[in-house]
Amino acid sequence: MDRLFTRFAGHIAAIVGQPAAFAAAFLVVLLWAASGPVFGFSDTWQLVINTGTTIVTFLMVFLIQNSQNRDAAAMQAKLDELLRAVDQARPQFIGIEHLTDVQVEAIRARLEEEAVGRGGKAATADESVEQLLKRF
Repeated sequence: MDRLFTRFAGHIAAIVGQPAAFAAAFLVVLLWAASGPVFGFSDTWQLVINTGTTIVTFLMVFLIQNSQNRDAAAMQAKLDELLRAVDQARPQFIGIEHLTDVQVEAIRARLEEEAVGRGGKAATADESVEQLLKRF
């Protein structure tokens, strides 16, 4: 069931992320708006678009969340592997995504404090940007 849903969610997310999907949705809205005079801009006419968009939005929330969860888990696994592979990296950072927001913020603040000795967080960012620009 998981594999089937994963494939389905990934396939649908790829389709609806295309410009053609936006164009199709836009066309539906235009056709609906153009049909307003035919139906006298009735309550039923308005209910059609409201119901349709509500259903699509409701279902897409779950598909998009599934895709984002999978992408985030894959990214986290890759970062964990980098922490294991790099000699100077601190392996204690592996798994911090399971901590509370307050705990993660405390770790982030501590890392910024460590950077103060090197000119602070902004200085390390500027230095990194300069190094990247020299590569090109």
